[in-house]
Amino acid sequence: MSSTVKRLGVVLIVGVLLAVPAMGMSAGPSSENGDGDPTAKYGCSCHNNGASSVRAVVMITGIPVMYDPGQSYEFTITVADSLTLSGGEGNKKAGFLMTSESNGTFSWSDDQDIRQADGAPDDISHSEPDSDGIWTVVWTAPSDDIGPIYFWLAGNSVDGGGVPDDSDYWNVLSFTINPPGTVTSDESGATLDTRTISVGDYDTLFVIEESDSQKEAERQEALSHAVFSQGNLFFWTSLVALIFGAILQREILERKYDDGPEFLAMELAYPQAIRRSIMSIVSFIVAVNWTASDTAIYFPPPAVVEEGTHVTDLTGFLIGCAFLTSILFAYGVYRTILAARTEPSVKDRM
Repeated sequence: MSSTVKRLGVVLIVGVLLAVPAMGMSAGPSSENGDGDPTAKYGCSCHNNGASSVRAVVMITGIPVMYDPGQSYEFTITVADSLTLSGGEGNKKAGFLMTSESNGTFSWSDDQDIRQADGAPDDISHSEPDSDGIWTVVWTAPSDDIGPIYFWLAGNSVDGGGVPDDSDYWNVLSFTINPPGTVTSDESGATLDTRTISVGDYDTLFVIEESDSQKEAERQEALSHAVFSQGNLFFWTSLVALIFGAILQREILERKYDDGPEFLAMELAYPQAIRRSIMSIVSFIVAVNWTASDTAIYFPPPAVVEEGTHVTDLTGFLIGCAFLTSILFAYGVYRTILAARTEPSVKDRM
């Protein structure tokens, strides 16, 4: 009986040991993989049967061509499933591990899910699987020139199931930052101060094609904007035509029946004509200035809304309103003159 219990105990212990690497390390990977190699350099030995995959896109931006001693640089790390990036249904959680071989120091803000790597306090990794796969970290260069500095970044895109299986993907990239004084900017400015380095599916990184659903959504949006713009154009054009038609009809009928505006005394006509003249001139000047300006008028103003918020270009509409207002005030001056020249009736004299 005792031998049976011992055997069961051994089986359980072996099973637990085998299950440990199979559990997804959601709090960040160890500095060494299951083969005893540095994870940041050689990748993961558990996800995707230990094989790297171009499905995992690993990208880092803000990398300087060369470092200045003691200078800080902000890096943005991005890890994603290439299928998700191209609009498909792929993995949406990600993690990373990064090392500079203890050259320089890493720091980050409290809102970033980043921690010191397990077993390598100078390296960094994710502390929780991230839903957007984007982290921002600051690397501060050494205070002295120590030659070129080599970096390795491993990233994995997982399905969030908690078990490292064939539907989890990982990839590794490496890059070098040159020592001070080794790169100089020429007069044409062709040398970049910072750069973006990435690895993964080429089509996803550089030749991303929109899915049919994305194309249809864009077509529908363009169609709705076209209908809205044309509808507004037809509405305001019709309204202006009705206004001028009504004015023209009144002028024709007044002449036909020898009718006109009611008598207006000179002491009232002069102030009214002056006010309307000023408003007509001011409206005309505003309309001309808006027409000559290259600055568009948006509502709501882009300065008071978040970036990416849809705003409406009201430039043409406001210019048209200003010219129309100027014309109507000028017509008002004409009507004031007619009223002042009208013969007063007996009622007006009394």
